[in-house]
Amino acid sequence: MGLLSAIVSLPLAPVRGVMWLGELIQDQVEQQLHNPVALRAELEEIDRAAAAGALSEEEQKQAQQAVLDRMTGAAADVTGNRKE
Repeated sequence: MGLLSAIVSLPLAPVRGVMWLGELIQDQVEQQLHNPVALRAELEEIDRAAAAGALSEEEQKQAQQAVLDRMTGAAADVTGNRKE
């Protein structure tokens, strides 16, 4: 029965491969989004941009909060209210 099921499921192999690749990409993106080194570098870049005058104080606070939300896993709904 194993040979028969292998033959019948063979056309689904490309679909399984694409699904596996999608899961692999998702894992890599999540690791990068939550990587402490990358988050710290992003916070430092925000501080440099604010010091250079490229960001207003409000924009700096919003950008920092977005990074901190990613770090802690907190999310905001479409109205901007934070979800706990």
